[in-house]
Amino acid sequence: MVLTPLLALLVAFAPVAHAADAPDPTIPFETYKLQNGLTVVLSEDDSVPFVQVHVRYAAGSKDELPGKTGFAHLFEHMMFQGSQHADDDYFAPFQALGGQLNGNTTLDRTVYFEGVPSNYLALALFMESDRMGWLLPAMTQAKLDNQRDVVRNERRQRYETPPYGEAWPKLLESVWPEGHPYHYATIGKHEDLERASLDDVQGFFRTWYVPNNATLTVVGAFDPGEAKTLINTYFGDVPMGDAPALADRVKAGGTVAAPVTLTGTKVVKVEKETVPFPKVWIAWISPKAFAPGDADLDLAASLLSDGEDSPLYKALVRDQKIAQSVDVSQQSQQVGGMFIIEATAATGHTADELVAAIDKVMAGVRASGFSAADVDIARTQYEVGFYQGLQTIAGKADTLANYVGLTGDPGYLSKDLARYRAANADSVSAALRTYAPAESRVVLEFLPKAAPPPPSPAPATKGGK
Repeated sequence: MVLTPLLALLVAFAPVAHAADAPDPTIPFETYKLQNGLTVVLSEDDSVPFVQVHVRYAAGSKDELPGKTGFAHLFEHMMFQGSQHADDDYFAPFQALGGQLNGNTTLDRTVYFEGVPSNYLALALFMESDRMGWLLPAMTQAKLDNQRDVVRNERRQRYETPPYGEAWPKLLESVWPEGHPYHYATIGKHEDLERASLDDVQGFFRTWYVPNNATLTVVGAFDPGEAKTLINTYFGDVPMGDAPALADRVKAGGTVAAPVTLTGTKVVKVEKETVPFPKVWIAWISPKAFAPGDADLDLAASLLSDGEDSPLYKALVRDQKIAQSVDVSQQSQQVGGMFIIEATAATGHTADELVAAIDKVMAGVRASGFSAADVDIARTQYEVGFYQGLQTIAGKADTLANYVGLTGDPGYLSKDLARYRAANADSVSAALRTYAPAESRVVLEFLPKAAPPPPSPAPATKGGK
Protein backbone atom coordinates (compact mmCIF):
# COMPACT_ATOMS: atom_id res chain seq x y z
CA MET A 1 0.00 0.00 0.00
CA VAL A 2 1.57 3.29 -1.13
CA LEU A 3 1.40 6.14 1.40
CA THR A 4 1.45 9.86 0.72
CA PRO A 5 3.82 11.88 2.97
CA LEU A 6 0.84 13.22 4.96
CA LEU A 7 -0.68 9.79 5.45
CA ALA A 8 2.69 8.33 6.42
CA LEU A 9 3.01 11.02 9.10
CA LEU A 10 -0.48 10.29 10.39
CA VAL A 11 0.28 6.56 10.55
CA ALA A 12 3.48 7.27 12.46
CA PHE A 13 1.56 9.18 15.12
CA ALA A 14 -1.51 6.91 15.13
CA PRO A 15 -0.70 5.30 18.52
CA VAL A 16 -0.62 8.74 20.12
CA ALA A 17 -3.98 9.68 18.55
CA HIS A 18 -5.55 6.49 19.89
CA ALA A 19 -4.19 6.83 23.40
CA ALA A 20 -6.66 6.10 26.17
CA ASP A 21 -6.48 9.68 27.45
CA ALA A 22 -7.19 11.25 24.04
CA PRO A 23 -10.52 13.12 24.02
CA ASP A 24 -13.33 11.59 22.04
CA PRO A 25 -14.31 13.57 18.95
CA THR A 26 -17.60 15.38 19.20
CA ILE A 27 -19.96 17.66 17.30
CA PRO A 28 -21.64 19.88 19.90
CA PHE A 29 -25.42 19.66 19.56
CA GLU A 30 -28.74 20.09 21.31
CA THR A 31 -31.74 17.95 20.43
CA TYR A 32 -35.42 18.05 21.27
CA LYS A 33 -38.82 17.18 19.79
CA LEU A 34 -41.80 19.29 18.90
CA GLN A 35 -45.25 18.12 20.03
CA ASN A 36 -45.96 16.87 16.50
CA GLY A 37 -43.00 14.49 16.73
CA LEU A 38 -40.47 16.42 14.63
CA THR A 39 -36.93 15.68 15.86
CA VAL A 40 -34.79 18.82 15.96
CA VAL A 41 -30.99 18.87 16.19
CA LEU A 42 -29.18 22.19 16.63
CA SER A 43 -25.40 22.56 16.38
CA GLU A 44 -23.72 25.95 16.65
CA ASP A 45 -20.64 26.45 14.46
CA ASP A 46 -19.32 29.98 14.05
CA SER A 47 -16.50 29.01 11.67
CA VAL A 48 -18.41 30.56 8.76
CA PRO A 49 -21.29 33.10 8.64
CA PHE A 50 -23.58 30.52 7.09
CA VAL A 51 -26.16 28.06 8.28
CA GLN A 52 -27.14 24.65 6.92
CA VAL A 53 -30.76 23.52 7.17
CA HIS A 54 -31.14 19.78 6.58
CA VAL A 55 -34.40 17.80 6.61
CA ARG A 56 -34.23 14.01 6.57
CA TYR A 57 -37.39 11.98 5.92
CA ALA A 58 -37.23 8.29 6.83
CA ALA A 59 -38.72 7.40 3.46
CA GLY A 60 -36.84 5.76 0.63
CA SER A 61 -37.58 3.25 -2.07
CA LYS A 62 -37.72 0.48 0.55
CA ASP A 63 -40.97 2.04 1.78
CA GLU A 64 -42.81 1.80 -1.54
CA LEU A 65 -45.51 -0.72 -2.36
CA PRO A 66 -45.72 -3.13 -5.31
CA GLY A 67 -46.75 -1.33 -8.48
CA LYS A 68 -45.83 2.05 -6.97
CA THR A 69 -42.07 2.10 -7.32
CA GLY A 70 -40.13 5.32 -7.78
CA PHE A 71 -42.46 7.41 -5.59
CA ALA A 72 -39.77 8.40 -3.06
CA HIS A 73 -37.51 9.68 -5.81
CA LEU A 74 -40.43 11.31 -7.60
CA PHE A 75 -41.10 13.33 -4.45
CA GLU A 76 -37.51 14.49 -4.42
CA HIS A 77 -38.58 16.35 -7.57
CA MET A 78 -42.13 17.25 -6.53
CA MET A 79 -40.91 19.01 -3.39
CA PHE A 80 -39.28 21.70 -5.52
CA GLN A 81 -42.48 22.55 -7.43
CA GLY A 82 -44.00 24.96 -4.93
CA SER A 83 -46.26 24.74 -1.88
CA GLN A 84 -49.37 26.58 -0.71
CA HIS A 85 -47.66 29.72 0.61
CA ALA A 86 -44.68 29.65 -1.76
CA ASP A 87 -46.19 28.37 -4.99
CA ASP A 88 -43.29 29.14 -7.29
CA ASP A 89 -39.87 27.84 -8.26
CA TYR A 90 -38.32 26.66 -4.96
CA PHE A 91 -34.77 27.45 -6.11
CA ALA A 92 -35.33 31.08 -7.09
CA PRO A 93 -35.25 32.85 -3.68
CA PHE A 94 -32.13 30.95 -2.60
CA GLN A 95 -30.20 31.41 -5.82
CA ALA A 96 -30.77 35.17 -5.59
CA LEU A 97 -28.74 35.26 -2.36
CA GLY A 98 -26.07 32.72 -3.32
CA GLY A 99 -27.52 29.81 -1.38
CA GLN A 100 -26.90 26.15 -2.18
CA LEU A 101 -29.73 23.65 -2.04
CA ASN A 102 -30.76 20.27 -3.33
CA GLY A 103 -32.10 16.88 -2.31
CA ASN A 104 -31.32 13.21 -2.82
CA THR A 105 -32.98 9.84 -2.32
CA THR A 106 -31.61 6.44 -1.34
CA LEU A 107 -33.08 3.05 -0.54
CA ASP A 108 -33.69 4.22 3.04
CA ARG A 109 -34.29 7.98 3.17
CA THR A 110 -34.80 11.26 1.34
CA VAL A 111 -32.99 14.46 2.37
CA TYR A 112 -33.39 18.12 1.45
CA PHE A 113 -30.97 20.87 2.39
CA GLU A 114 -30.23 24.58 2.06
CA GLY A 115 -26.97 26.36 2.82
CA VAL A 116 -27.63 30.10 3.27
CA PRO A 117 -26.08 33.18 4.87
CA SER A 118 -26.98 33.14 8.55
CA ASN A 119 -29.35 36.10 8.30
CA TYR A 120 -31.57 34.04 5.95
CA LEU A 121 -32.20 31.19 8.37
CA ALA A 122 -35.86 32.20 8.62
CA LEU A 123 -36.30 31.89 4.86
CA ALA A 124 -34.86 28.36 4.77
CA LEU A 125 -37.00 27.22 7.72
CA PHE A 126 -40.15 28.76 6.26
CA MET A 127 -39.64 27.13 2.87
CA GLU A 128 -38.94 23.69 4.36
CA SER A 129 -41.91 23.91 6.72
CA ASP A 130 -44.31 25.00 4.00
CA ARG A 131 -43.55 22.05 1.78
CA MET A 132 -43.69 19.67 4.76
CA GLY A 133 -47.08 20.91 5.90
CA TRP A 134 -48.69 22.49 2.86
CA LEU A 135 -47.37 20.86 -0.30
CA LEU A 136 -50.60 19.11 -1.29
CA PRO A 137 -52.81 22.21 -1.76
CA ALA A 138 -50.38 23.36 -4.46
CA MET A 139 -49.90 19.96 -6.10
CA THR A 140 -51.55 19.76 -9.52
CA GLN A 141 -51.87 17.18 -12.26
CA ALA A 142 -49.75 19.40 -14.50
CA LYS A 143 -46.89 19.42 -11.96
CA LEU A 144 -47.11 15.66 -11.54
CA ASP A 145 -47.08 15.09 -15.30
CA ASN A 146 -44.11 17.40 -15.71
CA GLN A 147 -41.97 15.81 -13.01
CA ARG A 148 -42.99 12.29 -13.99
CA ASP A 149 -41.52 12.99 -17.44
CA VAL A 150 -38.39 14.46 -15.84
CA VAL A 151 -37.86 11.35 -13.71
CA ARG A 152 -38.47 8.96 -16.59
CA ASN A 153 -35.98 10.92 -18.70
CA GLU A 154 -33.50 10.75 -15.81
CA ARG A 155 -33.91 6.98 -15.78
CA ARG A 156 -33.07 6.86 -19.48
CA GLN A 157 -30.04 9.15 -19.12
CA ARG A 158 -28.56 7.64 -15.95
CA TYR A 159 -29.49 3.98 -16.21
CA GLU A 160 -30.57 2.91 -19.68
CA THR A 161 -28.27 4.84 -22.01
CA PRO A 162 -24.81 4.60 -20.31
CA PRO A 163 -22.99 1.33 -21.03
CA TYR A 164 -22.97 0.16 -17.39
CA GLY A 165 -25.88 2.27 -16.15
CA GLU A 166 -28.19 -0.65 -15.47
CA ALA A 167 -25.64 -2.46 -13.31
CA TRP A 168 -26.89 -1.14 -9.96
CA PRO A 169 -30.58 -1.98 -10.57
CA LYS A 170 -29.57 -5.38 -11.94
CA LEU A 171 -27.34 -6.05 -8.93
CA LEU A 172 -30.11 -5.17 -6.48
CA GLU A 173 -32.67 -7.44 -8.15
CA SER A 174 -30.09 -10.26 -8.37
CA VAL A 175 -28.99 -10.11 -4.72
CA TRP A 176 -32.28 -9.29 -3.00
CA PRO A 177 -35.28 -11.51 -3.81
CA GLU A 178 -38.67 -10.41 -5.08
CA GLY A 179 -40.56 -8.78 -2.23
CA HIS A 180 -37.48 -7.56 -0.36
CA PRO A 181 -37.31 -3.78 0.26
CA TYR A 182 -34.04 -3.55 -1.69
CA HIS A 183 -35.08 -5.57 -4.73
CA TYR A 184 -35.26 -2.53 -7.02
CA ALA A 185 -33.48 0.82 -7.38
CA THR A 186 -34.84 4.17 -6.20
CA ILE A 187 -35.42 5.38 -9.77
CA GLY A 188 -38.48 3.11 -10.02
CA LYS A 189 -40.04 1.47 -13.06
CA HIS A 190 -41.40 3.26 -16.11
CA GLU A 191 -44.74 1.50 -15.97
CA ASP A 192 -45.27 2.38 -12.29
CA LEU A 193 -44.45 6.03 -12.85
CA GLU A 194 -46.69 6.16 -15.91
CA ARG A 195 -49.77 4.95 -14.08
CA ALA A 196 -49.18 6.91 -10.87
CA SER A 197 -52.26 9.02 -10.19
CA LEU A 198 -52.52 12.25 -8.25
CA ASP A 199 -54.29 10.33 -5.47
CA ASP A 200 -51.45 7.77 -5.38
CA VAL A 201 -48.68 10.30 -4.89
CA GLN A 202 -50.72 12.36 -2.43
CA GLY A 203 -51.24 9.20 -0.38
CA PHE A 204 -47.50 8.52 -0.33
CA PHE A 205 -46.89 12.07 0.88
CA ARG A 206 -49.49 11.83 3.66
CA THR A 207 -47.91 8.61 4.94
CA TRP A 208 -44.22 9.49 4.93
CA TYR A 209 -43.73 13.26 4.67
CA VAL A 210 -44.91 14.00 8.19
CA PRO A 211 -43.01 15.63 11.07
CA ASN A 212 -42.90 12.49 13.21
CA ASN A 213 -41.04 10.77 10.34
CA ALA A 214 -38.52 13.58 9.90
CA THR A 215 -35.40 15.08 11.46
CA LEU A 216 -34.64 18.79 11.13
CA THR A 217 -30.95 19.59 11.62
CA VAL A 218 -29.57 23.12 11.76
CA VAL A 219 -25.79 23.65 11.80
CA GLY A 220 -23.86 26.91 11.57
CA ALA A 221 -23.74 30.43 12.93
CA PHE A 222 -27.12 31.12 14.54
CA ASP A 223 -28.63 32.11 17.86
CA PRO A 224 -30.20 29.02 19.48
CA GLY A 225 -33.04 30.94 21.10
CA GLU A 226 -33.97 32.63 17.85
CA ALA A 227 -33.70 29.34 15.95
CA LYS A 228 -36.04 27.58 18.40
CA THR A 229 -38.60 30.35 18.10
CA LEU A 230 -38.49 30.19 14.30
CA ILE A 231 -38.72 26.41 14.27
CA ASN A 232 -41.73 26.44 16.56
CA THR A 233 -43.37 29.20 14.51
CA TYR A 234 -42.96 27.47 11.16
CA PHE A 235 -43.08 23.76 12.04
CA GLY A 236 -45.18 23.69 15.20
CA ASP A 237 -48.52 23.66 13.38
CA VAL A 238 -47.62 20.95 10.87
CA PRO A 239 -49.92 18.04 11.79
CA MET A 240 -48.55 14.72 12.95
CA GLY A 241 -49.02 11.72 10.65
CA ASP A 242 -49.25 7.95 10.98
CA ALA A 243 -45.92 6.82 9.53
CA PRO A 244 -45.33 3.21 10.65
CA ALA A 245 -42.24 2.12 12.56
CA LEU A 246 -39.51 0.33 10.60
CA ALA A 247 -40.45 -3.09 11.98
CA ASP A 248 -44.05 -2.63 10.83
CA ARG A 249 -43.40 -1.34 7.32
CA VAL A 250 -45.16 -3.88 5.14
CA LYS A 251 -43.47 -4.77 1.88
CA ALA A 252 -44.39 -6.68 -1.26
CA GLY A 253 -46.19 -9.92 -0.60
CA GLY A 254 -47.24 -8.78 2.86
CA THR A 255 -43.83 -9.49 4.40
CA VAL A 256 -41.24 -7.35 6.12
CA ALA A 257 -37.52 -7.49 5.40
CA ALA A 258 -36.67 -11.03 6.45
CA PRO A 259 -33.00 -12.14 6.50
CA VAL A 260 -31.74 -13.21 3.09
CA THR A 261 -29.21 -15.97 2.43
CA LEU A 262 -27.45 -16.60 -0.88
CA THR A 263 -26.47 -20.15 -1.79
CA GLY A 264 -23.88 -21.17 -4.35
CA THR A 265 -22.82 -18.72 -7.05
CA LYS A 266 -25.53 -17.01 -9.04
CA VAL A 267 -24.18 -15.75 -12.39
CA VAL A 268 -26.08 -13.04 -14.26
CA LYS A 269 -24.91 -11.96 -17.72
CA VAL A 270 -26.03 -8.82 -19.51
CA GLU A 271 -25.03 -8.15 -23.13
CA LYS A 272 -25.23 -4.64 -24.56
CA GLU A 273 -23.96 -3.23 -27.82
CA THR A 274 -22.79 -0.09 -26.00
CA VAL A 275 -20.56 -1.93 -23.50
CA PRO A 276 -16.93 -1.22 -24.54
CA PHE A 277 -15.17 -3.62 -22.12
CA PRO A 278 -16.36 -6.56 -20.04
CA LYS A 279 -17.03 -5.58 -16.44
CA VAL A 280 -17.86 -7.72 -13.43
CA TRP A 281 -19.45 -7.17 -10.03
CA ILE A 282 -19.16 -9.83 -7.34
CA ALA A 283 -21.55 -9.22 -4.44
CA TRP A 284 -22.18 -10.86 -1.08
CA ILE A 285 -24.83 -10.04 1.51
CA SER A 286 -23.15 -8.26 4.40
CA PRO A 287 -24.10 -6.60 7.72
CA LYS A 288 -26.39 -3.60 7.82
CA ALA A 289 -25.13 -0.16 8.82
CA PHE A 290 -23.49 -0.08 12.29
CA ALA A 291 -24.01 -3.81 12.85
CA PRO A 292 -21.09 -6.02 13.96
CA GLY A 293 -18.77 -6.64 11.03
CA ASP A 294 -19.78 -3.49 9.13
CA ALA A 295 -16.71 -1.46 10.17
CA ASP A 296 -14.40 -4.46 9.69
CA LEU A 297 -15.63 -4.87 6.11
CA ASP A 298 -15.08 -1.17 5.43
CA LEU A 299 -11.43 -1.70 6.36
CA ALA A 300 -11.22 -4.97 4.42
CA ALA A 301 -12.53 -3.22 1.31
CA SER A 302 -9.82 -0.58 1.58
CA LEU A 303 -7.12 -3.18 2.15
CA LEU A 304 -8.15 -5.21 -0.88
CA SER A 305 -8.12 -2.50 -3.53
CA ASP A 306 -6.78 0.86 -2.32
CA GLY A 307 -3.24 1.61 -3.46
CA GLU A 308 -0.99 0.00 -6.03
CA ASP A 309 0.26 -2.61 -3.56
CA SER A 310 -3.20 -3.79 -2.50
CA PRO A 311 -3.77 -7.47 -3.40
CA LEU A 312 -6.47 -7.03 -6.05
CA TYR A 313 -4.95 -3.97 -7.73
CA LYS A 314 -1.47 -5.51 -7.75
CA ALA A 315 -2.63 -8.82 -9.22
CA LEU A 316 -5.20 -7.64 -11.77
CA VAL A 317 -3.91 -4.23 -12.85
CA ARG A 318 -0.16 -4.12 -12.20
CA ASP A 319 1.03 -7.70 -12.64
CA GLN A 320 -1.40 -9.54 -14.91
CA LYS A 321 -2.66 -6.39 -16.67
CA ILE A 322 -6.05 -8.00 -17.25
CA ALA A 323 -8.00 -5.15 -15.61
CA GLN A 324 -8.14 -1.40 -16.09
CA SER A 325 -9.51 -0.84 -12.60
CA VAL A 326 -10.70 -2.68 -9.52
CA ASP A 327 -12.64 -1.39 -6.54
CA VAL A 328 -14.11 -2.89 -3.37
CA SER A 329 -16.80 -1.40 -1.14
CA GLN A 330 -19.01 -2.23 1.83
CA GLN A 331 -22.44 -0.85 0.94
CA SER A 332 -24.30 -0.94 4.26
CA GLN A 333 -27.92 0.18 4.46
CA GLN A 334 -30.60 0.22 7.14
CA VAL A 335 -31.84 -3.37 6.78
CA GLY A 336 -28.88 -5.06 5.07
CA GLY A 337 -25.64 -4.54 3.19
CA MET A 338 -23.66 -5.74 0.18
CA PHE A 339 -19.91 -6.32 0.01
CA ILE A 340 -19.00 -5.65 -3.63
CA ILE A 341 -15.94 -6.16 -5.82
CA GLU A 342 -16.08 -4.55 -9.26
CA ALA A 343 -13.48 -4.73 -12.01
CA THR A 344 -13.28 -3.55 -15.61
CA ALA A 345 -11.37 -5.72 -18.08
CA ALA A 346 -8.40 -4.44 -20.04
CA THR A 347 -8.47 -4.63 -23.83
CA GLY A 348 -8.48 -8.22 -25.05
CA HIS A 349 -9.46 -9.79 -21.72
CA THR A 350 -12.71 -11.38 -20.60
CA ALA A 351 -15.06 -11.32 -17.66
CA ASP A 352 -14.23 -14.96 -16.93
CA GLU A 353 -10.55 -14.04 -16.59
CA LEU A 354 -11.42 -11.31 -14.13
CA VAL A 355 -13.57 -13.58 -11.98
CA ALA A 356 -10.94 -16.32 -11.94
CA ALA A 357 -8.18 -13.87 -10.99
CA ILE A 358 -10.31 -12.25 -8.28
CA ASP A 359 -11.18 -15.67 -6.86
CA LYS A 360 -7.50 -16.63 -6.69
CA VAL A 361 -6.54 -13.43 -4.88
CA MET A 362 -9.46 -13.69 -2.47
CA ALA A 363 -8.61 -17.32 -1.65
CA GLY A 364 -5.08 -16.24 -0.75
CA VAL A 365 -6.26 -13.36 1.42
CA ARG A 366 -8.79 -15.56 3.20
CA ALA A 367 -6.02 -18.05 3.95
CA SER A 368 -3.38 -15.56 5.11
CA GLY A 369 -5.55 -12.81 6.56
CA PHE A 370 -4.47 -9.20 6.96
CA SER A 371 -1.48 -7.95 8.92
CA ALA A 372 -1.79 -5.68 11.96
CA ALA A 373 0.33 -3.03 10.23
CA ASP A 374 -1.92 -2.95 7.17
CA VAL A 375 -5.06 -2.73 9.30
CA ASP A 376 -3.52 0.23 11.17
CA ILE A 377 -2.91 2.00 7.85
CA ALA A 378 -6.45 1.30 6.62
CA ARG A 379 -7.89 2.57 9.90
CA THR A 380 -5.87 5.78 9.66
CA GLN A 381 -6.97 6.29 6.06
CA TYR A 382 -10.57 5.88 7.15
CA GLU A 383 -10.20 8.39 9.98
CA VAL A 384 -8.59 10.95 7.66
CA GLY A 385 -11.54 10.65 5.27
CA PHE A 386 -14.00 10.72 8.18
CA TYR A 387 -12.64 13.98 9.55
CA GLN A 388 -12.46 15.52 6.10
CA GLY A 389 -16.20 14.90 5.82
CA LEU A 390 -16.75 16.96 8.97
CA GLN A 391 -14.89 20.04 7.77
CA THR A 392 -18.06 21.72 6.46
CA ILE A 393 -21.33 22.58 8.16
CA ALA A 394 -23.08 20.56 5.42
CA GLY A 395 -21.02 17.49 6.32
CA LYS A 396 -21.79 17.91 10.01
CA ALA A 397 -25.52 18.32 9.38
CA ASP A 398 -25.65 15.19 7.24
CA THR A 399 -23.67 13.22 9.85
CA LEU A 400 -25.90 14.26 12.75
CA ALA A 401 -29.09 13.51 10.79
CA ASN A 402 -27.75 10.15 9.63
CA TYR A 403 -26.95 9.14 13.19
CA VAL A 404 -30.48 10.05 14.28
CA GLY A 405 -32.00 8.06 11.43
CA LEU A 406 -29.89 4.94 11.86
CA THR A 407 -29.15 4.84 15.60
CA GLY A 408 -31.56 7.31 17.22
CA ASP A 409 -28.58 9.12 18.74
CA PRO A 410 -27.17 12.28 17.10
CA GLY A 411 -24.17 11.98 19.42
CA TYR A 412 -23.12 8.61 17.99
CA LEU A 413 -19.89 9.97 16.48
CA SER A 414 -17.47 8.68 19.11
CA LYS A 415 -19.22 5.29 19.16
CA ASP A 416 -18.99 5.19 15.37
CA LEU A 417 -15.24 5.80 15.39
CA ALA A 418 -14.82 3.32 18.24
CA ARG A 419 -15.97 0.54 15.90
CA TYR A 420 -12.98 1.17 13.65
CA ARG A 421 -10.54 1.65 16.52
CA ALA A 422 -11.61 -1.68 17.99
CA ALA A 423 -11.00 -3.51 14.70
CA ASN A 424 -7.80 -5.51 14.42
CA ALA A 425 -6.16 -7.95 12.05
CA ASP A 426 -8.10 -10.89 13.48
CA SER A 427 -11.53 -9.23 13.35
CA VAL A 428 -11.06 -7.80 9.84
CA SER A 429 -9.76 -11.12 8.50
CA ALA A 430 -12.61 -13.00 10.17
CA ALA A 431 -15.21 -10.63 8.74
CA LEU A 432 -13.89 -11.19 5.22
CA ARG A 433 -13.99 -14.97 5.61
CA THR A 434 -17.48 -14.87 7.12
CA TYR A 435 -19.19 -12.45 4.75
CA ALA A 436 -17.22 -12.92 1.50
CA PRO A 437 -16.76 -16.69 1.16
CA ALA A 438 -15.93 -18.50 -2.07
CA GLU A 439 -19.62 -19.21 -2.63
CA SER A 440 -22.91 -17.62 -1.49
CA ARG A 441 -22.59 -14.73 -3.90
CA VAL A 442 -23.85 -13.07 -7.08
CA VAL A 443 -21.58 -12.55 -10.09
CA LEU A 444 -22.90 -9.92 -12.49
CA GLU A 445 -21.20 -9.58 -15.87
CA PHE A 446 -21.75 -6.80 -18.41
CA LEU A 447 -20.48 -7.98 -21.78
CA PRO A 448 -20.06 -6.35 -25.20
CA LYS A 449 -22.67 -7.51 -27.68
CA ALA A 450 -21.74 -7.64 -31.32
CA ALA A 451 -23.74 -5.26 -33.46
CA PRO A 452 -26.06 -7.02 -35.88
CA PRO A 453 -24.64 -7.34 -39.40
CA PRO A 454 -25.85 -4.79 -41.91
CA PRO A 455 -28.68 -5.99 -44.13
CA SER A 456 -27.68 -7.60 -47.37
CA PRO A 457 -28.04 -5.39 -50.42
CA ALA A 458 -31.08 -5.99 -52.54
CA PRO A 459 -30.33 -8.19 -55.59
CA ALA A 460 -29.64 -6.26 -58.75
CA THR A 461 -32.38 -6.29 -61.34
CA LYS A 462 -31.89 -6.24 -65.05
CA GLY A 463 -33.09 -3.23 -66.85
CA GLY A 464 -35.17 -3.55 -70.02
CA LYS A 465 -37.32 -1.75 -72.46
